[in-house]
Amino acid sequence: MKVAVITRHAVINYGSLLQAFAIQQVIESLGHECKIIDYIRDDESYTQLEKTLLAQKPEWNSNLIKRVVYLALRQPESIASGKKFEVERLKYLHLTKRYTSPGELVKDKPIADVYMTGSDQVWGPVGNGIYDSSYCLAFTNEADKRIAYAASFGRTEITKDIEIYFKKWLKRYCYIGVREDSAVAILSKLGINGVQVLDPTLLLDSVFWSKIADSKANTIKEKEYILVYQLHNDKRVGAYAAQVAKSVGLPLIRISSSFHQISREGKFIWCPDVARFLSYVKNAECMITDSFHGTAFAINFNTPFVEVLPNNKTGTRNMSILKLTGLSDRILTDGEDITLAKKKIDYFRVNRIIEEKRRESLDVLKRIIED
Repeated sequence: MKVAVITRHAVINYGSLLQAFAIQQVIESLGHECKIIDYIRDDESYTQLEKTLLAQKPEWNSNLIKRVVYLALRQPESIASGKKFEVERLKYLHLTKRYTSPGELVKDKPIADVYMTGSDQVWGPVGNGIYDSSYCLAFTNEADKRIAYAASFGRTEITKDIEIYFKKWLKRYCYIGVREDSAVAILSKLGINGVQVLDPTLLLDSVFWSKIADSKANTIKEKEYILVYQLHNDKRVGAYAAQVAKSVGLPLIRISSSFHQISREGKFIWCPDVARFLSYVKNAECMITDSFHGTAFAINFNTPFVEVLPNNKTGTRNMSILKLTGLSDRILTDGEDITLAKKKIDYFRVNRIIEEKRRESLDVLKRIIED
């Protein structure tokens, strides 16, 4: 069968790219053809993204001088990292032709037997703050088969207006699998059935990811190190990581696609390719992160980690995977508690949980595609 997946594959973020790659690989392993719909809104292209985000930042958008300063600081790095990620997307993803607006999708949608909303925060607002119904498969017809796998709202609460929006679009789906337990609760409130499934990156085991991470062209120089992988602007992450590294006498490595993190704690590695990113996570003595996918790959590679929950409404996705695996005790509650980073994780128990959930989720994915 031909499966067309729409997801947030073009965000300048390792998790966004790798979850799209993972769902593609798993669908193909089931014997089907998979295409990632190359939907990148004009206002979310890496050349325009910072202008779009600026409109959502009143502290920077209040006058011309501030706007010029913001764009001068942020746009060059966004374009540079965007180009690097574009190379990686073309390397790893089987893409359709490029679509840049909802209208283009309606006018000439990809031909497929199954249309799928994929993983990540596809049911959250896009860069300009609106909700884009393309991620709810608005471009499909009534005769088309619509499913969702590991979709996420990115938050635990939605407003009444957004409830109406989702009731309209999500009732058109044949099957819905979501990534967080909180998303199941939101669907239930909307009167829609949904099941919790694993993020696509966890459907592929460490053996698969290690083949990419261990490629000779991407070996890393540091033999022992503490890793910090940070997405949000939270001083606790770097401060705690620096304390951990000092306590155990190891260097601190920071990897990021955001060049402005060069001023933060740790030796800065800017925008490594996918293989090097995976290698850094796999081989770290301990990783300090606020990233959902950083956590997911740490769990898959059995890498010790400490979770610093984001100071925003998106932390529910991090909490959900920790709850599922019985690792909620890895959440940092005391910024001075270095012992947490040194505390061993019972990965034998965690691996059994993941293996069971992987089988269940693969069964769900196979069924919703083929039924």
